[in-house]
Amino acid sequence: MWQGWPVTPHVSHLFVYGTLRPGDVRWHFLQPFVTDEGWPDTIRGRLFDTGLGYPAAVVDERAAPGGTIVGRTYPLLEASLSQALDVLDAEESTVAGLYRRVVVTTHTGTTAFTYEYGDGLELWPIEGGDWLARH
Repeated sequence: MWQGWPVTPHVSHLFVYGTLRPGDVRWHFLQPFVTDEGWPDTIRGRLFDTGLGYPAAVVDERAAPGGTIVGRTYPLLEASLSQALDVLDAEESTVAGLYRRVVVTTHTGTTAFTYEYGDGLELWPIEGGDWLARH
């Protein structure tokens, strides 16, 4: 018996791991759309340095098992959720590597969007998975 289309969860959080984190160069794109200070969080995957001033996250089947990416999860303002995603999608598409928005489940159990690296760049692993602690 047909059960209908799969249910897509409503996602209103964003997990950030790189330049969208507070204090980094793209935070100003995200800041107007968050409801609070967010919380420290992690996701499964691997983080890489692109050598271009921003990281690349791999969270799909290309990620080695057991990897962790360190970041923050932010609830986004419901009233401007669509606008926030439009702004962030446009900004993420301006950088090399063809980033795409995907849905992940964070270590705290939150369903969130994040931006995953596509391909085409040379990458160097960031041990420990934390962009801000890479040096």
